Parts: sequence; structure tokens; C-alpha cells
Amino acid sequence: MKVTIIGAGAYSLGLSFMFHENTKNITIYSKVKEEIEILKKYHKNDKYLTGISIYKDIHLTTDLEEAMKECDLIVIGVSTKYINSICTEINPYYKNQNILVASKGIDQNSLLFVSSIVKSIIHTNKIAVISGPTFAIDLAKKEICGLSIASKNEDTIKIVKETLENPYLRLRPTDDVLGVEICGSIKNVLAIAAGILEGFHVSNSTKSMFLTEALHDVKYLIKKLGGNGNTILSYAGFGDFILTCTSENSRNFSFGKLIGENKTQEEIKEYLKSNTVEGVYTLESLANLLEKETIELPIINLIYNIVFLHKNPRSLLEFLITKK
Repeated sequence: MKVTIIGAGAYSLGLSFMFHENTKNITIYSKVKEEIEILKKYHKNDKYLTGISIYKDIHLTTDLEEAMKECDLIVIGVSTKYINSICTEINPYYKNQNILVASKGIDQNSLLFVSSIVKSIIHTNKIAVISGPTFAIDLAKKEICGLSIASKNEDTIKIVKETLENPYLRLRPTDDVLGVEICGSIKNVLAIAAGILEGFHVSNSTKSMFLTEALHDVKYLIKKLGGNGNTILSYAGFGDFILTCTSENSRNFSFGKLIGENKTQEEIKEYLKSNTVEGVYTLESLANLLEKETIELPIINLIYNIVFLHKNPRSLLEFLITKK
């Protein structure tokens, strides 16, 4: 079984450790020549996974045609803003393989979730998505973790489980692709708000209040968009919210903390320049999606106003105590 991972960022590298438990035929592709050169020379990239060396038998390439040759499973792990372009590049070499989407978010132009973008360009129903409480570093260190895997195609779920599941990683299947993708996207936005609260040095009681309210709001959103509300209790929902909204290992949480600590706009911009904060990209997309679907979710509007319009961050505390 040949697994081709598209993208050489932290999460893609972390997943390679999990796949390696079941197959030694792994290729990592990146169009960023520098990323591949660093991995080839040092077998690690401290920018993404400090001090963690990848397996030396993993093939590394900037040649997409080579990466796709005789591939059985394609894993897409690039940033959401690059999904359209990378799928367009993959399409000429696609030979009906199963596709696993590890990217999370909503495209700013089409307002589609990642799997829908993939399906619109690469016309196949052999698509699954994964989401859940897993930092890349924990996957690389083989900490015991769990992920939700969602697909309408049972055969695709079966193949991914056989290839990715191992003694360190459990996959719980569901057919609620939409619900899993909503959770995987919005958790990055909510992590910004959680980070703001951390910057205020609020109590654990206040943080717990926020998480509880967030769970209710996301359940409401899932149902309004046509998903299964129970997905909020999955690894992709409750599990990932706990992880992403409570840890400074989350770039979204750390970004929000800077806002809560009243750092200057220059300091905040410098952090965004040095770090990929998916929640900021998703926040704009999500706000537009809610407007398009005429769905009211005041917490998202508030986070948007704080991040983009520089509204007083402490309005988040007032919101929590007054929200209906």
C-alpha cells in the first residue's frame, strides 16, 4: 500500500509516523522546494516539529507526478487556502484512488468545506475526512490519540482504517462528513476566543462556561447546516475543543492570548507573519457563510469584531454573561 501525503507541514509529518506503523511505502510531496531539501538533508524540520526526525525510508519529492505514481491512498494536508490549487494539480494524475482529507476549514471564495472542494475538482466519492484532538507532535511521539473519520463511502473508511489505525491511534467512523468538518473548522475560531480569555487570566470556571456555551452553539450550527447534532460529542467535536481551546500548543489559542494580553497590533501582526493561524482565515469564511445562510451565531460575530475590527476584547466576558 503506497500512501502519498500532499503537504510537508507539521500535521502531515505527524501523520507519517502513524502511517509508518502499517506501511513503509510512504511519499511526502511538497511544492515548496526548501521544505523537501531540509527534510532530505536533516530528516527533520524544526520549524514544524522541533527535534523530531522523520523515518529515513520515507520518500520525499517536489515532483507531483512521481508522488502520485502507483499511489493507493492520497492524504491531503495542505492549508485550506491552497486546496483549490493543489486539487487542480492532482487531478491529471488521479487514478481513482481513495482520498483522505486532513485539512480543515472553509474556502473564502466558494464558502465550501474542504471535502466539497476536493469533490468538485476531483470527481470521486472515495473521500474521507479526519478530525480530532491530535497535535502533530503527539502523533510523532506516538502518544495514544483518537480521531473521527467521516465518509459516505464505507469502503474508503475501511481502507483508511486499515492503513492509518494502529496501537497508538484509534479512528471512530461516522457518515456525518458535514458535522465533522464544521467541528474541525470552527474549533480553530473558538480557540482564538479561548486564548483571549486566557490572556485575561480568568478562572477555570469561566473557561468551562465558555466551552459549554461553545458546544451548544456548534451543535446548533451543525443541525442548521444539515449535519448530525450528536457529532458535537465526537473526537472531532468535544474532544478537539478541549484540546485546541486549552493549550498554548495551539497557534489559534496563542494568537487569541496575545489579543487578551493587549499586545500591540505590530506584535500581533508579527505573530501572524511567523505562524499559520488557520482560525483567522476560517473566521472570515465562517462569518460570510453564516451571512449567506442567514444563520445567527453571535459568538462568531463577536470574535470577528474583536479580531478584524479591534473591538474591546473584554466584551467577550460581557457576552458570556448576557448571551441567550
